[in-house]
Amino acid sequence: MDNDAVIDVTDLRKSFNGRVVVHDIDLLVKKGEVFGFLGPNGSGKTTTIRMLCGLLTPDSGHGTCLGYNILTESAKIKQHVGYMTQKFSFYTDLSVEENLNFIASVYSLDNRKARVTEIMRQFELTTRRNQLADELSGGWKQRMALAACLLHEPDLLLLDEPTAGIDPIARREFWDRIHALSEQGITTLMTTHYMDEAERCTRLAYIAHSELIVTGTVNEVIASTELKTWEIKGDITTRLLQQVKKISEVTQAALFGRQIHVCGFNSYKIEQGLQALATDHDISWQKIDSTLEDAFISLVKETNGELG
Repeated sequence: MDNDAVIDVTDLRKSFNGRVVVHDIDLLVKKGEVFGFLGPNGSGKTTTIRMLCGLLTPDSGHGTCLGYNILTESAKIKQHVGYMTQKFSFYTDLSVEENLNFIASVYSLDNRKARVTEIMRQFELTTRRNQLADELSGGWKQRMALAACLLHEPDLLLLDEPTAGIDPIARREFWDRIHALSEQGITTLMTTHYMDEAERCTRLAYIAHSELIVTGTVNEVIASTELKTWEIKGDITTRLLQQVKKISEVTQAALFGRQIHVCGFNSYKIEQGLQALATDHDISWQKIDSTLEDAFISLVKETNGELG
């Protein structure tokens, strides 16, 4: 076992009503990492997280989370994990302070009042302490939820779509906090659909149809697709975009500002098609590095059987 491993599981599997939701997943996450879990809806991300934090028992597989056996020591895991669900899961008819006090009592924390006061100070919730949770905006709800996750000083955060529905400023503040926690040695495993957020993770895993497809850094995930990308400049129109999409071997094409990004695997045929379009359109093109979004869309299409 890796001494720096916070999560180290092998052959993790879970089924519901005879349908396999997580299929023999291996996952290694090290201390202090910000680990991004990507994949389409229904791919098994949330189920995996719930097995890791002790809310679900795997049908098979084995491993540890924070050094505790995921099969036999789930109660101990829960004491050291902060889990933030996709949907706001606090009492909407209680105030911010009342919700935090309730969480503190669930964990049987000592110095409860002082801890709640301090976490409200850290998250700038003091002036909203008496506000009902239901009256908070999306950004403030997310801030309160993260404060509640950290109240018992966990070593691992498991966050399920934590920034869904909040504004860009709140998202940036959230990421500043996550990276600061990483510097303190706190590990984060989070699901996200935002590619700009995924690029801020130290490592990523892509899951589709219940199976782990690829794991690595952003650059390693992009490289694993072997995808090639071109940037087209010039007289860019939506009509041209539709023509580009019809080029043989083009797997995806989209407008990016005043350019078109086009992706595929067969350089010869794609550039041949671009040259043919250039006879009727004032355009130029060059190869560029594929983005994580390009790679993600390619992986989604490939695992859905639309490629190959």
